[in-house]
Amino acid sequence: MTDLSIIYCRPCGYEKRAREAAALLRDRLGLDAELVPGKGGIFEVRLDGNVIAKRVKGHFPDAAEIVSAVTTARA
Repeated sequence: MTDLSIIYCRPCGYEKRAREAAALLRDRLGLDAELVPGKGGIFEVRLDGNVIAKRVKGHFPDAAEIVSAVTTARA
C-alpha cells in the first residue's frame, strides 16, 4: 500500500489546493491522499515518507505537477 499525504497550511488558505490535488490524484492514479492540516506556510506532498513536491519561495506546485511527481516517484 502507498502512503500518500498532502500537508497544507490551513491558516494560509491552502486547503483548496490540497483538495484539488487529492481529487486529481484519485481521478488519474486511483490513489487516495490523506489531507493533513498544518501551519507555518507548509504545503508538502509526501509519498511513503519522502517529500516529492512542496511549496518553495516563488513556486507553488499545481495539481498536474503533483500528479507528475507522484507518477515519477512510483516508477
